[in-house]
Amino acid sequence: MIYVGVFLVIAMAFLLYMWKVAHENNVLNHQLKLVGEQEKIRVFFISDTHLRKINRDMINGLEGSFDAVIIGGDFADRRTPIERIHENLELLTSLGPTYFVWGNNDREVGEERLQGIMLEHGVHILANDAVLLSNKKNRFWLSAIEDTSTRKYSFEAAFEKIDEEDLVVFISHNPGVFTRVRAKFRADLMIGGHLHGGQIRVGPYGVHPNGSYREREGVMTLVSNGYGTTLLPLRLGAKPQCHIIDIEIAGK
Repeated sequence: MIYVGVFLVIAMAFLLYMWKVAHENNVLNHQLKLVGEQEKIRVFFISDTHLRKINRDMINGLEGSFDAVIIGGDFADRRTPIERIHENLELLTSLGPTYFVWGNNDREVGEERLQGIMLEHGVHILANDAVLLSNKKNRFWLSAIEDTSTRKYSFEAAFEKIDEEDLVVFISHNPGVFTRVRAKFRADLMIGGHLHGGQIRVGPYGVHPNGSYREREGVMTLVSNGYGTTLLPLRLGAKPQCHIIDIEIAGK
């Protein structure tokens, strides 16, 4: 009986630890150097918020301004209170111009309903399209596809406005398409989420790879662990993340 009690105490402590990890606020900083007219561009990226409430102190503690705030999909799901969606958007839009890319769970809120909320907060919905950042020396694009689960995504539509010499950040909620994009189109940075880094990992083992920021086939690629959780509000070995990307553009 004593052993059962000890086991239960250890199990509860371990679950509490995983819950605590899942509610950390980790902001990772990344740098990217590109060639073009000299300027700096700053991007904030967050994905897979799901049910989680974005931490106000984390947002208020970010220094400087942002040229683009990118919401990389699964901002909400059927569990997310509508009021929380509004609160989270108020925090993110305070950082700078905000862009939303559809994830596989977002439409559980109701497509028209979520679109209306985004528009109410001045968020640009980006799907099978590209938007040019304003007031920049360089032609700098954010390009994104529809969520891949809809089967309505189009790489061609996401890149049709872009010229060969332009600078491009390509966003897809599901990073599984990145190999196909690299084979046919040119981007300077690719960003995605969706995988949660496996969310619960045992050592090096997990359902999906841990998130990373590294060069893949010649293109810098960010795959985020995401900020929230799906199913269980627990994490192990795959800490929650959001990201600042400082892009420095300079001549050859």
